[in-house]
Amino acid sequence: MPRRSWVLWAAAALTAVAPTLYFWVVSILAGDYGSRSYISTYWGSCLGWDIYDQVHSRTYLISDFPLFSYGGAPLIVLGFAGWGLSLRSGRAGPGRIIGRCVAVVLLVLNLPDFLLPTLDAALGPACLDAWGPPELFSWQIGRGLYDCLPPFLVLLAVRAPRRVFVRRGPIVRTTAAVLAATAVVLLPAASAPPGKVSAQWELGCSGFGDGTVKGLSEADKRFLCAVRYDHRYGSGLEEWNEVSDQAVLDQGRHLCALATRHGGDIGARVVQEAPQASLAIALPSLCPAVARSRQAEEERRQAESDAYVAQKERACAAHPRHRPQIRPVRQRRATLWTEFSTIEGREEGYEGDPPDLVEDLVGSGRGTLAIWAADEIGHACVTVESYPRRPPLETSGWEEVVEVAYESPSGSLELHGGEGPTLQGLTTRGPGSYRVRVHLRGRNLVTQVPDPPDGAVELLVMVFPGTANKPAVYK
Repeated sequence: MPRRSWVLWAAAALTAVAPTLYFWVVSILAGDYGSRSYISTYWGSCLGWDIYDQVHSRTYLISDFPLFSYGGAPLIVLGFAGWGLSLRSGRAGPGRIIGRCVAVVLLVLNLPDFLLPTLDAALGPACLDAWGPPELFSWQIGRGLYDCLPPFLVLLAVRAPRRVFVRRGPIVRTTAAVLAATAVVLLPAASAPPGKVSAQWELGCSGFGDGTVKGLSEADKRFLCAVRYDHRYGSGLEEWNEVSDQAVLDQGRHLCALATRHGGDIGARVVQEAPQASLAIALPSLCPAVARSRQAEEERRQAESDAYVAQKERACAAHPRHRPQIRPVRQRRATLWTEFSTIEGREEGYEGDPPDLVEDLVGSGRGTLAIWAADEIGHACVTVESYPRRPPLETSGWEEVVEVAYESPSGSLELHGGEGPTLQGLTTRGPGSYRVRVHLRGRNLVTQVPDPPDGAVELLVMVFPGTANKPAVYK
């Protein structure tokens, strides 16, 4: 048995089992059992990752077989036994075949872990996101190269000795050159530090800290703050928390270039389908085109909202003004909006639960008032009149009229909706007991008609002093 071949077989087995032995020793000495997990969110399509996603589950089932455990050391030992028996029988050929089969099986299992990430690295930085954080990618490249060493040693062990130099073919020479160049380029990256991840105080996020990080513009700092520390974005960007500043900025600039080519629209399909699409929500901080597009969109929406509100206000203003039978202290008109059916009256310091409505129209409590105004979301044309004494009852022209007691603790009752102005000065005699009479028309239009006209709901609210406690339903 050639001494050189025996040494190479032993080296192959020891190289295969060495990582497992190393982790055993580290776990015993340091109490760290090496448990790590990564979550990678990836939306793109890159050739290397797509192939890996298809074959990994199948190769994992094979590599989980005991013969392939410990880096394939049991298979190498079995191959060594077959090679040794073949030599003892005087037939070296079958032994070389056994050894080459062992090497090929291990290469088939281990090469995808090295070649497929390398392929995506060659396709561009956008494809590296699928492989997790930079340190995980570098570790996989280094481990993939290392795992290819045992089968390479096996091939050397069973290689027949040659007496003369034999020039290799062009395919063999090209493959060797590519593997050597790849190792020269990627192995330093595998041992390099993952890059700086600046803390919140270093970036000066939200005015906290001193922003001492060097080499970053204000736009860069704002972008990193938005990606890592802006809680408005929830947990959607947590995948970038451990990625280096430079890597996050590079991915952001790449996404910015894609958005700029589409007018700054982060909703463009090419942006949404990019591997780093989750960064789009923070992109206005970094990308001027996106910031301009976002500002233009906000202005457009605001203009639409203003035009919508103005249309409803014009409809309310077109209603005839109420002519009271006695002169009120003050009269106010406004268009009030609601998202939860009622408009509210309240005094400062008395913001409790909304009171129950009498006849589903008006309800009151100490310092609180609620009046039905719309079917969930909508608006009402409201007139409020404040009197120093009880005004005459009016029911003609109104569909519903209900009166309730109201206790004012401070004499500063205000009426307001979700949007629009606040109607102030409803009470005329300061703190004390009052009555609130509410007149309504238009309820059927908004509850029974799919598309009611603007200004369909009209409310007349009369507030005047009174000591009666029971509600009164007049119509």
